[in-house]
Amino acid sequence: MGPVIDQIATSQTLPQKTDVAIIGGGIIGVSTALFLAERGIHVTLFEKGMLAGEQSSRNWGWCRQNGRDSRELPLIRESMKIWNGLNAKTGRETGFRTSGIVYTTQSQAQIETYEKWVKIASEHGLDSKILSASEAMDAAPGLTQKLVGGLQTLGDGRAEPQKAVPAMAAKAMEDGAYILENCAVRGIETTNGKVSAVVTERGQVACQAVVIAGGVWSRLICKGLGLRLPQLKLRGSVFRTQPLDAGIDHAIYYNDFGIRKRLDGGYTVASEGGGVADIIPDSFAFFREYLPSLMMEWRTLHLRFGERFFEELIHWRNKPLDQVSVFEKIRTIDPSPHHSANMQALEKVKQAFPQLKDARIEQEWAGLIDTMPDVIPVISDAANVEGVTIATGFSGHGFGIGPGAGHLIADMVMGATPIVDPTPFRFSRFIDGSKLTIEKWG
Repeated sequence: MGPVIDQIATSQTLPQKTDVAIIGGGIIGVSTALFLAERGIHVTLFEKGMLAGEQSSRNWGWCRQNGRDSRELPLIRESMKIWNGLNAKTGRETGFRTSGIVYTTQSQAQIETYEKWVKIASEHGLDSKILSASEAMDAAPGLTQKLVGGLQTLGDGRAEPQKAVPAMAAKAMEDGAYILENCAVRGIETTNGKVSAVVTERGQVACQAVVIAGGVWSRLICKGLGLRLPQLKLRGSVFRTQPLDAGIDHAIYYNDFGIRKRLDGGYTVASEGGGVADIIPDSFAFFREYLPSLMMEWRTLHLRFGERFFEELIHWRNKPLDQVSVFEKIRTIDPSPHHSANMQALEKVKQAFPQLKDARIEQEWAGLIDTMPDVIPVISDAANVEGVTIATGFSGHGFGIGPGAGHLIADMVMGATPIVDPTPFRFSRFIDGSKLTIEKWG
């Protein structure tokens, strides 16, 4: 069972036409709807299940510039500006607080890697700095193990994934957006190579533009347009504790787990060791693209062959648009959490921070992360269909960067000057012979 998401009243009536159709009600799709609606664009968002029902409510809740891929830094900087005013903008509680994020380490080699990143960060105006051993210990109150140092960005923050998307969606509807839950888009219709409509389970809606923001479903949606999007899935497990006062008010990454304070007084904890990559048919189709990433992460990645392979082999396929689609059959993916990894993470937390010795798992869940071979998203026009914008593959970085991504996508759809240069996120990098590079700072 997934986390409890704030509920809001969504639209009930299917419009006959809209300027922009958005597929997917996670943070990327909802942010895009918010920025389009406030500019007076008639936008309709279609969510096959419930808003933020999948990864957008299941992530760590970090709004992080710290240690981020250099290609994402301009966009996350803009996103942090939006986060800082998002409670006021929406008139609702998103849970955002500027609390800072600290990476701690016991490795001098890691400090040298952090130093390289700080040089890049300084070029983008970030307030990031290297911490000495004593400063790192001060930034991780109660930690029993000795540290060599750390990396800190004071301007970073945290928010509540179960609150942020509903808050933005409610504001978008106040500004005129239509947002429909339990309304799957079966496919996209084109006329003379240009978008003309989306076909939903409730009927057809004419439109001039479509934004594909379907998370792990985007690969299948793109496949229906004849696009080869090399996207795979990674199952990440998370848990929250009961409320308790441990004196840790910001987000900390130590060893292989991350911990951050929650608005309800508890802590959200996750471990990189809990990542599971289910082997699916697309694993073989995209093996070559993902081999460098696999070699880099093999120590912490669990490969699993099981029921998901056969589920996707049989059910995850495009059908004629007048037939019931897999999007309707699987409204929400709710994978089982990696319980043993969560228990190990809890024990590590207790050993590292004795003041958390009474912590217990109040709830645990898992979500499927939409990954790309180079671990940065696609925010781009489609290669073969005019009017389609793809926004997917945020690779576990999407929550924090979501508001900025929504602003950028809205700019691109409207043909306005983009808030940042979208070139690093172009879809064509997978087909034009570009060398895909992976940055590993954390």
